Amino acid sequence: MNQTGILTTAACLAAALFTASAQAADPAAGKTQYEATCAACHGANGISVAPVYPNLGGQKEEYLVAQLKAFRDGSRKNDIMQPQAQGLNNTQIANLAAYLEAAAKLR
Repeated sequence: MNQTGILTTAACLAAALFTASAQAADPAAGKTQYEATCAACHGANGISVAPVYPNLGGQKEEYLVAQLKAFRDGSRKNDIMQPQAQGLNNTQIANLAAYLEAAAKLR
């Protein structure tokens, strides 16, 4: 690859990263979705109602995004979470993760 190609590729990657970071997640939308689909097991504000289900409130946003995407694509196996995550798009995952990271402050 010549120098022009490298610069073009670098500019495209920078633009993509900027665009992704400029589109902030919506914790309010994440809360609405969480309460409708996740709270039954993971509890209010991400504090689990049973020892078998992990607490999610206060987890790092990036960690939650990575785990939900891994459940969705099948690289992380769990009979309960895989079907739950398969219906989520990237925006929904980002919103859920943003809400859950902030949920620790709601306790």
